[in-house]
Amino acid sequence: MDAKTLREQALLETGRFFLEKFGTAPAEDSEEWEDEYRRQFNRLKNAPAPRATATVAEAALVEEKGDLPDLAGTSADARWAFTLRAARLKLIQNNELRAWLGRGWVKAKDWIDTRDLSADAFLHRVQPPYEEARRRSSAEAATVAAARQAQAAAAAALQAEIKAAGISAAGLVELIDVSPRAAVQPIKDKLAEIRHEDRALRVFETANPAILMVLEKRGDQKSDYGIERDAGLVADLKLFARTGA
Repeated sequence: MDAKTLREQALLETGRFFLEKFGTAPAEDSEEWEDEYRRQFNRLKNAPAPRATATVAEAALVEEKGDLPDLAGTSADARWAFTLRAARLKLIQNNELRAWLGRGWVKAKDWIDTRDLSADAFLHRVQPPYEEARRRSSAEAATVAAARQAQAAAAAALQAEIKAAGISAAGLVELIDVSPRAAVQPIKDKLAEIRHEDRALRVFETANPAILMVLEKRGDQKSDYGIERDAGLVADLKLFARTGA
């Protein structure tokens, strides 16, 4: 075990020792902490060389580093909070609560401020905000689900309306093809975009209320032409455009 890992493991074991034995931990600069840290450091330093498989404690340290966010604060506070977090989370049986704390408490100060609490007092402290977060999450999920259901219902109703009206891309292209041609006009708002086989047609309103403009692309060829406006065709185009097809 290299020196850096040895120090981190000794810190982790020191915090775990106090929390598991007493439910609280003294300040990191206290004599009790220093004595226990030196004991843990020497114990780990003089322990037999580890086998190829990592020990349970080393695996926990790797998991702590890899799965949880870094803690914000000074390096000393973050180091102290790191050991507190690891020891606290180990004692929590509720997987969801443990994950919420590990991901949500990202300030070193949050962990240090609770260092004097017993395990039971700590759980009593974090349970209310955890339950509130769960309620908010459930409410947000219900709102999203309701919005999706409403969108699905609106889409289904629109499809039913289009089906009842007998509107299709092929039918609209056919109506445009048989519409009387008119002089080219400057385009304004787009009514619809239609794709059928190798044809792509964009239909626009114009300044002339009696004429629509069609910009068509068929393969590599483009053409622009006006058609006489028909109220029924315009209504069908607007309805078709709502599908986003």
